[in-house]
Amino acid sequence: MRMRVLFHAAIAAAMVVPAAFGQGNGEYWVATWATSAQVYRGPAAPPRVAPTQAAPGAPPAPAATPPAGANPRGATTAAAATPPARPRPPQSLENQTVRMIVHTSIGGKRLRLELTNPFGSTAVTVGAAHIALRDKDSAIVPASDRAITVNGSKSFKMIAGETVFTDPVDLEFAPLSDLAVSLFFPEATGPLASHSLGLHTTYFSGPGDFTAQASIAEPIATSMAYYWIASVDVLAPADAATIVTLGDSITDGAKSTPDADRMWPARLAARLQANKATAHIAVDNQGISGNRLLMDGAGIAALARLDHDVLLQAGAKWVMVLEGINDIGNQTRVNTGLKSEDLIGALRQIVERAHTHGLKVIGCTLTPYKGAGYYSEEGEVMREAENDFIRHSGIFDAVVDFDAAVRDPNNPKQFRQDMQSGDQLHPNDAGYQAMADSIDLSLFTKK
Repeated sequence: MRMRVLFHAAIAAAMVVPAAFGQGNGEYWVATWATSAQVYRGPAAPPRVAPTQAAPGAPPAPAATPPAGANPRGATTAAAATPPARPRPPQSLENQTVRMIVHTSIGGKRLRLELTNPFGSTAVTVGAAHIALRDKDSAIVPASDRAITVNGSKSFKMIAGETVFTDPVDLEFAPLSDLAVSLFFPEATGPLASHSLGLHTTYFSGPGDFTAQASIAEPIATSMAYYWIASVDVLAPADAATIVTLGDSITDGAKSTPDADRMWPARLAARLQANKATAHIAVDNQGISGNRLLMDGAGIAALARLDHDVLLQAGAKWVMVLEGINDIGNQTRVNTGLKSEDLIGALRQIVERAHTHGLKVIGCTLTPYKGAGYYSEEGEVMREAENDFIRHSGIFDAVVDFDAAVRDPNNPKQFRQDMQSGDQLHPNDAGYQAMADSIDLSLFTKK
């Protein structure tokens, strides 16, 4: 219950911030990138981290002396080839900087950030914040570095449950750019507000404010998560708009190549940019791995997070919905009493609420999952019922048939083997590309 209360408090906080619709010439804010906040539970998978660094000024650790008879070069022994134990990312930050990489969809010349402390129990102090064009790894393009303020202050607090917009920043960036967002936390943060599957390397510094540094050359750790950041909005022409992709791990991009932007929403953004008629349309990835329509767990249930993650996104005009496979799979493991009618009812609610706010809803069919760990024939019946509803109910403004794009024509209950990642549930890079390629771009040019 507390999680839900704080989440709705964050929504209320966002609602009281002026939308800043026009700033001349009909321009308004459009989210060029976004991610969904989750309760911090630690990294979902072993992170890529650097060996622990010695404290500043400390002498280097002595080299280990090999036992008698050991091969000092370690050329042939398995033990010598074993990498040293690596530290996990910190679970609280104090006098440290975190640098995150975000990949935009549309470009522009002026931006702002949305930062959030949705599930914390205490205020979080940001001592400094910067944004810049990313060069390589943690390095930035120095001339592009910009300090970020909130209400004119370089240091600011986010109370528990709060979402804040930063002051606008003048920074020109091209579509499909990588931006580096750096946040410095001078005081202990408590648990990190995160999105656990960011699929871009995030860098943690040692002690100190590194927000303006050209790089974090010796991070104490790295992860593949985002922390306290919800969106990057760009001041865009009046005809610009955002497609919000609401989903689970298959939207989040699980099993795709890290640091390569191979998830289907990113591939859709690339296709939109390559087409002159749609180059003004942004894509926001609001997938959460493990997310469900009707129950909390891996993030808030889709029905409960719809307001903040979709309806309040700057410039949102369309929402693509790909949710339900985890509800079905969980029913296989634990009998929750879930019925197909429950999933269909949840989709009806999403459509009704989105239409009330003027958004068009694109229903996306659930991809195959035979062979996955939580597959069952009963679950397959539910998947097919949901897909039948999406294809034929007529309540959606459009339908994208992801199921048809990746299923094996000889066994439609399962993925094509050249398009699945090995777990029979998630696509590989080729599967994600096929999903993006199956989307008719003319859906986003119709009045």
